[in-house]
Amino acid sequence: MLFTRTTDLVQRLQVARRELALEAAITKLDRYDLLILDDIAYVTKDQAETSVLFELIAARYERRSMLITANQPFGEWGKIFPDPAMTLASIDRLVHHATILEMNVESYRRRAALDRKRAKKTEPSET
Repeated sequence: MLFTRTTDLVQRLQVARRELALEAAITKLDRYDLLILDDIAYVTKDQAETSVLFELIAARYERRSMLITANQPFGEWGKIFPDPAMTLASIDRLVHHATILEMNVESYRRRAALDRKRAKKTEPSET
């Protein structure tokens, strides 16, 4: 299993593409039965970034498992992939054999930040 931020992995794959080693980099990722991509929605809408991400998704399709976290529903993925055809093809490959868990809960990070902010306001001020 490999857990990584999607943006970090995309950057590594772009370097591999520039060095003409993208296929080898994707093959190297095949040693992981499960690849966990965290925060896919934070990939910028750049053709070079999204094309290596699509190539990874396509290469793993029906061969290896992927777990992807996103803070946007599939209907908003056009903001991730600039090409509508690539958006549809990516979603199609990801959901074909997927179990989708939709979590409509408050972000624990946001809640912790608000708690810290509240605690700071109630602290006695030093004068």
